[in-house]
Amino acid sequence: MKKLTVLFISLLLVFGLAACSADSDRKNNSDRDTTTNSKTQTSAQSSDTSKDSATSAAGADESNTKPEDSSEPTAATEKKTLVVFYSASGNTEGAANYIAAATNADILELVPVNDYSSDDLNYRDDDSRVVYEHDHPKARDIELVKNTVENWDEYDTVFIGYPIWWQIAAWPVDGFVKANDFTGKTVIPFCTSASSGLGDSGKLLADMAGTGNWLEGQRFSSSVSKSTVKEWIDSLNLGD
Repeated sequence: MKKLTVLFISLLLVFGLAACSADSDRKNNSDRDTTTNSKTQTSAQSSDTSKDSATSAAGADESNTKPEDSSEPTAATEKKTLVVFYSASGNTEGAANYIAAATNADILELVPVNDYSSDDLNYRDDDSRVVYEHDHPKARDIELVKNTVENWDEYDTVFIGYPIWWQIAAWPVDGFVKANDFTGKTVIPFCTSASSGLGDSGKLLADMAGTGNWLEGQRFSSSVSKSTVKEWIDSLNLGD
């Protein structure tokens, strides 16, 4: 009887331990599944986040690589003015400098290759150079050191200055007038003299040029002041 009781108790212990072992295995398996699922979910979330980041970056790169509109508004062409002059004794040069200052213009002095001396300019001497040239028109073809300017097409307005010789423009300016096309330009002659007026000097130059819109022009005294020149420039309304 005692043996049966001991056997029965032993069997109960065996079954109890087996049940505990099974529960422990189920718990361990459950923990492993939970851990595995958690890792898998975390990995999936990380993968999705990486994909979203990559997509976002790709979108940013695509946005950045789109061609930009490089076109810019075309600026209005700036109007430019040129003052060209020949000065025998410095009087016309003074007026030309005043005009250039008042109009913010570029300036070009016409210089003969064979320049005039004071004796050459003595119109009271019948044997002087200017008297000879006046009496022999073919001798008035005066070669200039420079008779053209760079970027000529950029100038809208051209002032041409000279002293008056025998009621006409001093002929060294003729070479410049003949060498350039004044199409589309406003041309304004001016002169200096002790007593003579502008006369037909501007008209004769306009006929010689054959192109350009030539205005009447202005005569200044040999000792013209800056203020007088400025008043004349203002009256032209060149900025309108």
